[in-house]
Amino acid sequence: MTTHFERPVRIRFSHCDPAGIVFFPQYLVMTNALVEDWFNEGLHVDYAQMIGQRRLGLPIVKLDCEFSRPSQMGETIMLTLTVAAIGRRSITIDILGHCNGEARFRAKQVLVTTSLESGRSIDIPTDIAGSLAKFAPQPELSEAQRT
Repeated sequence: MTTHFERPVRIRFSHCDPAGIVFFPQYLVMTNALVEDWFNEGLHVDYAQMIGQRRLGLPIVKLDCEFSRPSQMGETIMLTLTVAAIGRRSITIDILGHCNGEARFRAKQVLVTTSLESGRSIDIPTDIAGSLAKFAPQPELSEAQRT
């Protein structure tokens, strides 16, 4: 069972502010690209088709970020996505941006499946729910179950 999805990201000039470090909103651009790659490559759900033809959106409805150390142009950070929870209409994901074993930022996002026609939340479609199942968080084992 797959538990996470990872992608390296090279920090480019366009990511940085005049101080030469990643301008914090650029991390959100990176995490959005990570979610799109996760759908395409990890879940095998065509993200462009999901939005364009199926008219299914996945907006962020809750976001919590922590920035622990700046990233600089030329570095490559690893973005790691794990699923914290899967609801009937929402997916909670944790994203860690790290470089050489050091956390640079963390984000917790709640994404809600939404009809782009009505603008209202809808149940996660069956095919997507099936794909998400392989990333579902595993229940923690009790002490008795571990021994």
